[in-house]
Amino acid sequence: MKIEDLAPAHVRAIMPYVPGKPIAETARELGIPEADILKMASNESPIGPSPKAVAAIRGALDELHYYPDGNGFELKEALAARLAVAPESLVLGNGSNDVLELAARAFLTPADSAVHSQHAFMVYPLAIQAIGAKAIVVPAKDYGNDLAAMAAAVRADTKIVFLANPNNPTGTFSPWEEIRAFVERISGRVLVVVDEAYGEYLPDELKSPTPRWIAKHPNLVVTRTLSKAYGLAGLRVGFAVADPAVAEVMNRVRQPFNVNHLALVAARAALGDEEFIARSRAVNAAGLEQLARGFERLGLEYIASRGNFITVRVGDAARVYRELLAAGVIVRPIAGYGLPEHLRVTVGLPQHNERFLAELEHSLAGGRGSCAA
Repeated sequence: MKIEDLAPAHVRAIMPYVPGKPIAETARELGIPEADILKMASNESPIGPSPKAVAAIRGALDELHYYPDGNGFELKEALAARLAVAPESLVLGNGSNDVLELAARAFLTPADSAVHSQHAFMVYPLAIQAIGAKAIVVPAKDYGNDLAAMAAAVRADTKIVFLANPNNPTGTFSPWEEIRAFVERISGRVLVVVDEAYGEYLPDELKSPTPRWIAKHPNLVVTRTLSKAYGLAGLRVGFAVADPAVAEVMNRVRQPFNVNHLALVAARAALGDEEFIARSRAVNAAGLEQLARGFERLGLEYIASRGNFITVRVGDAARVYRELLAAGVIVRPIAGYGLPEHLRVTVGLPQHNERFLAELEHSLAGGRGSCAA
């Protein structure tokens, strides 16, 4: 027997999550300066981090010899005030993927199942498989969540439904009244985990009301992150809002000090940076329009997005990805999400979007081969 065979079969069968290609790795492979690499693959902020977060980090550098506050008291107080919830309703995580995994670890067993949509965030099936539970994958509807089919897919052994709104990697959005009807349809013995990683990019009229629903629906868990609109992806800080009893169980399986000190102080400062968030949203909205116009000019089908990215059908996506990479432009191939002809492109600054579109046009025109969209 090989030593790795000591691991359970469901763990050995996991295909590790593959993140977007780093700038440094690409520069080494291509032999070009990092400054010449344009990364539009990982849904990172094109305007950098919140300046208030950066200032807070600088002010905390002399405290690195101390462990962080394992309970995240000050960040929870700020979140509680912002969301009008009790601090006991909050679970902090090393990014929102951490709290998604905490929900799976706390509530799933190998005898259980969990439901998620086709074309959903890869962490959902990974978290389910790591437990040894059964994933029930519901076919997408117009690249998004088919809420009726997802509700119908819930079985007697189902413990969790994972639902992203907006969805990654497709950017699709379900109106909140439809999400609420879905939550009301699901049995109270099943957790409904609504992943709102891209919620800050929604316009004011579509702002999420979900934390207010938890009092009536204690089986609802809402997850959010500061990696996207707040520009703190490198610090990894996210959180869940849940009924206090659910949060308490999730906190039982949470690692001590799972959010580091700099992340805690930066997140607290970033939450108050309304000017930065407004700019982030404005840059993103303009970038989505710029990319959509470019795809229309090129005759390409794309999926209308409410995130900070847009998914476009280019035909031979693997080839187009390689050619863009050779030109120093990193985007995200998403064959692993069941979309082998599509690429996901993070919104950049105007000059970033322009460079990407020019390189994409060159590839589609046969500059480095040929493809049919």
